[in-house]
Amino acid sequence: MSKKTHHVVPAQNGGWNVKKGGGERAILHTETKKEAIDKGREISKNQQSEFYIHNLNGQISQKDSHGSDKYPPKG
Repeated sequence: MSKKTHHVVPAQNGGWNVKKGGGERAILHTETKKEAIDKGREISKNQQSEFYIHNLNGQISQKDSHGSDKYPPKG
């Protein structure tokens, strides 16, 4: 079973997009990266997915897990 993911990525014509993993089209476009992160994180939490934040060059700079964890930490 593949993981559900959401990504914040730079848009080709400026601004930032939130995309579902494997999707071609943006589900949300914002002017700022901060706004895309805030709204994308909310979407990811609601859909219990992995959340990836990319830099301008496309590299992943940060990730969060909002899904159910098979191995939660003890304690």
